[in-house]
Amino acid sequence: MTTFTQRDNRQNVHINNKTIVALVKNTLFYLAIVALLCIMIGPFLWMFISSISPQVELTATPPHWFPKNPTLFRYEALFIGTGDGSTSLPAGIEKFIRGLTNSMIVSTLTTLVCVSTGTLAAYALARLNVPGKNKFMLGILSSQMLPIIVIIIPLYLLLQKLMLMDSIQGLVLLYTGFMLPTVIWIMHSYFETLPRELEEAAMIDGCNRFQSLTKVIIPLSGPGLVAVSAFAFLSSWNEFFMALIFTGANTKTITVTVTEFSSQFGVDFGLMATGGVIGSIPPLVLAFLLQKYIVAGLTAGSVKG
Repeated sequence: MTTFTQRDNRQNVHINNKTIVALVKNTLFYLAIVALLCIMIGPFLWMFISSISPQVELTATPPHWFPKNPTLFRYEALFIGTGDGSTSLPAGIEKFIRGLTNSMIVSTLTTLVCVSTGTLAAYALARLNVPGKNKFMLGILSSQMLPIIVIIIPLYLLLQKLMLMDSIQGLVLLYTGFMLPTVIWIMHSYFETLPRELEEAAMIDGCNRFQSLTKVIIPLSGPGLVAVSAFAFLSSWNEFFMALIFTGANTKTITVTVTEFSSQFGVDFGLMATGGVIGSIPPLVLAFLLQKYIVAGLTAGSVKG
């Protein structure tokens, strides 16, 4: 009887230990998730709070999360050029709107060029017998390891020679050159997951290679196309360094325009935060709307077959 009791006690202790270990693991897991959310959402939340806080509260000590007198006068100043009655804020409305417009134009054109040319190149590398294909793919991957600052001077001289400095076309050309290799790599991996029998069946029915691409492969490549489109658009929209170097007064993007608030309108971090909030709305909306397709497209080529 005593032996059975001791055995039951050991089993209960073992079960309790497993329960405690599982509870600790779950607790640490959820704490890690909360910490990750704070790291990701915290800066944006603080930027938004700064944008609606009066300047007095922004410089208050100690700082506090929620403003006592929230105001939208900075948003009004950026779009309609008025203050809140007590604060007059020179906003440079035309410059801010021009920065948003330039970012939208550059990002859209870059996305169109990268997706159209990158898809064709990726299909050719995935389906045709291209000489040196493996070396070409390795070169594409290696090009992404080169920091932009290393070749910024040759690029500057090249654009100056081509008379594309301070132009939308020059910025689109630069962005396309740096994002096209990634687009080709992602779409190549995606095309490799599609069975070749689909194209062969289309060709038996009378389609040529290009028709099989447009009528069979492209409709099946929706997640991949959405993923690379979102990547190209978001990367172009958020890019700062090249936009700072290669743009002038009329072609500055929103990322560069926002940084100038600290020099042209005084050190107004609230105004910079407001511009940052407005400038982050398009990529946030795009990411939320297309998150399912982005994840599906980026992971589709991870497993072949």
